[in-house]
Amino acid sequence: MPEFDVIGLGLNATDTLLVVPQFPAYAGKVRIVEEITSCGGQVASALVACARLGLRTRYLGTVGGDERGRMQIESLRAEGVDLRHVEVRENCPNQSACIVIDRSTGERTIFWRRDDCLRIDPEEITAEQIVGGRLLLVDGHDTAAVARGAEIARGAGIPVVVDVDTIYSGFERVLPHVDYLVASSEFPAAWTGENDPCRALDAIQNHYGMRVAAMTLGAHGALAREAGRFIYSPAFVVNCIDTTGAGDIFHGAFCYAVLQDMPLGEALEFANAMAALNCTAYGARGGIRGAEEVRALMTRGERRVHPDFAVHSGEARFAR
Repeated sequence: MPEFDVIGLGLNATDTLLVVPQFPAYAGKVRIVEEITSCGGQVASALVACARLGLRTRYLGTVGGDERGRMQIESLRAEGVDLRHVEVRENCPNQSACIVIDRSTGERTIFWRRDDCLRIDPEEITAEQIVGGRLLLVDGHDTAAVARGAEIARGAGIPVVVDVDTIYSGFERVLPHVDYLVASSEFPAAWTGENDPCRALDAIQNHYGMRVAAMTLGAHGALAREAGRFIYSPAFVVNCIDTTGAGDIFHGAFCYAVLQDMPLGEALEFANAMAALNCTAYGARGGIRGAEEVRALMTRGERRVHPDFAVHSGEARFAR
């Protein structure tokens, strides 16, 4: 039996949240209502979501040797994430972000920094690190290392989930090893040049042969293609405090759903619900809930349907 359920290879970050009454106009000025330091990062936060759902998790990545790096290590260790293959880079600052949160809407604007001294080289990724898991989650950074990890997983029959938000140089080496693409709303069009999201997902899936090609739609949910059919899952309506980390938690919940053998529609609904609940508190991991609360929202929650999608018997059409 594998030692871990989910192994994550990718980013972590330590965030400074600045809560303001509303985001100022360009060159404007606004008073900070609250300042919060918290831990985040795409893969690291997704692993925390998995751990909260009872999964055994391992993180593969680099952490700076500064105070922000130590905060990240302590945060992941407290969640029970295995850190034996994490490399602390001394004299290197941890990835950080300054996140301005508009209190009137809960939307955030991110200013981030990741020094090159945190880069993961492909030679650092070994089969020993990967094959002990049931599923591998990767993001788009350090593309060569991610491609190496995904290739090892594919060779060992381990499903690969990728969280990608923009185009990275060399990412075409990752996609042939991916089973579940869960991209941002911008990525499919940017990658294919096709503005219709259904056609874009169709093109990516047909070219690379992945089982599921999906995209998150923020406040409107998620769209996915599997076996030639589209499934659209509307988002849940909650009292949104902060959207930071919603996509990361979506990916963690999606990994859990894959390992639970949920049908794709249910998996998207579960991930939408967990992401929505995370938006009810400040920080990338502030509103992570357990499966019971997620199921309760799925049962009783109000949905927000994207007005441009018509969903019919498993077929989704994008209306221009």
